[in-house]
Amino acid sequence: MGTHERWTRLLEVLGERGRIDVGEAVELLNVSAATVRRDMDELANQQLLVRTRGGAVLSGVAYDLPLRYKTARRADEKLRIAKAAAAMIPPGAVVGLNGGTTTSEVARELATRADPVPYPNGAALTVVTNAINIANELAVRPQVKTVVTGGVARPNSYELTGPLATMVLQGISLDYAILGVNAVDARNGAATHDEGEASANRAMALRADKVIIVADATKVGRRAFAQVCAVHEFAVLITDKEASDENVEQLVALGVEVHCV
Repeated sequence: MGTHERWTRLLEVLGERGRIDVGEAVELLNVSAATVRRDMDELANQQLLVRTRGGAVLSGVAYDLPLRYKTARRADEKLRIAKAAAAMIPPGAVVGLNGGTTTSEVARELATRADPVPYPNGAALTVVTNAINIANELAVRPQVKTVVTGGVARPNSYELTGPLATMVLQGISLDYAILGVNAVDARNGAATHDEGEASANRAMALRADKVIIVADATKVGRRAFAQVCAVHEFAVLITDKEASDENVEQLVALGVEVHCV
């Protein structure tokens, strides 16, 4: 297990339990106590956990891991979800993408398609995003017109949020919005942990003809703090095959088109 993988697993366990001691981490990661202590010290330096005598406890940000520590989680499922989402987007469309690991994969799938050029606007695809990492990847693709909102960057997700982001989104029209979220269920709809992200994502959803939610099975049937959109406000959910039948059936009964890939 590599360093990145160990750090991700440590932070996941801390998010679930709130604390972990060195002995538990040694057993969990199958490495030496010295390696665990070095890992904990480095994560403490990054303010992602708080060191205690003999272990570590949850810090204020560990419940919502920075994007760089999420990339290895359920990577295969996210790639399948991304491929399915990209396949729904016709050439020449205007697509909104928010931040997150799954939407980043969607952006890569869209960027590498062999769509014919030019279209009336001179691009095979127009992508509007408030995620600076996605904009960075797409900016070098001449066939993609990349539009970036303003706003204040959140270090956990690389998303631009706040009044500037909302103002830009309110002035445009989208054919599709593909949104990654932290949770989606039949009662509370799609939601995220941070209210600033939710506000920008909601603005994007409101400007789209069709909203597609992309979320792996660990997020389906879950609730999060800030609602992005109610169930009747998104048309499609793309998730993976581990999503429970009960949660899927509840969403389908409310008119959501669910794809388990």
